[in-house]
Amino acid sequence: MSDITHVSDEFVGLLKEQASILLEHVDTGNIEAAVGVLAQLQQARTPDLPDEADVMEALRIKAFDLYNNIADGDHQSALKDLQEMQNVRDKGLYQEVGRLTRALHSAITNFQIDTKTETSSEITDATDRLDYVVQLTENAANKTLDLVEESLPIADNLKQEAAELKKEWERLVQRDMTPDEFRALYWRLDDYFKSLDTDSNKLSANMTDILLAQDFQDLTGQVINKVTSLVKEVEASLVDLVYMASQVEAITGIATSGEDPAKAADMNMKGHGPQVDKEKEDVMASQDDVDDLLSSLGF
Repeated sequence: MSDITHVSDEFVGLLKEQASILLEHVDTGNIEAAVGVLAQLQQARTPDLPDEADVMEALRIKAFDLYNNIADGDHQSALKDLQEMQNVRDKGLYQEVGRLTRALHSAITNFQIDTKTETSSEITDATDRLDYVVQLTENAANKTLDLVEESLPIADNLKQEAAELKKEWERLVQRDMTPDEFRALYWRLDDYFKSLDTDSNKLSANMTDILLAQDFQDLTGQVINKVTSLVKEVEASLVDLVYMASQVEAITGIATSGEDPAKAADMNMKGHGPQVDKEKEDVMASQDDVDDLLSSLGF
């Protein structure tokens, strides 16, 4: 690992240049821009990964040396060449994993959306945000179903009463109605128009509430889009990492062994999101612990 205490003149110059800009963003409350400046400084501070072509060239040279030493019977030097080839492989993978972990940790830590709700401000990571999406969707669905269940009987009663009144009205048009029946129809129509005014207002209010219940899509859309972007970034980094490892293994001739069933069963219990039970032994106590660990490793 490179000496992380060494600071290049180029980095010092960049730090002096960006310090005032960083403070200005913090003073104005532009946190997103401030995080961008910090990310730029972090990238400049972290030693660059060796170019893939350089890695391949180094491995080819070591492979040639290994062949010559084996041919000369110099087994000690051959073992040394093998170790150096392994070191080249491990160094690139180690630095790439470290950078990926730091980038993922920073992305999750700085994961934010603009919202006016107090509840969403308590959400701190992507998993909780997806839980928040599920909760919003469930609440909207339940509210919509309740309003529909309340509206259906009202609509059915109006429909049934209108059908019966239509029959009576047809009798009136055909002059097939006694004076007493006409008076009963008159008061029945009066009651129907009164209930029609009340019930139509109720149905209109319910339809409006159903429409408003769908406003969760704006917030959930923001959350899902940010989670999707995060997943795509991590996926791209992992693809690059796997490609790099495959190229190194192809040069060194390392074969991938079969997976131990016991280890596979254990791995099935992992990789399903962050642990929320802080009582478990393999759970970091806080985000600061993750920061400290990554910093101690030079990332």
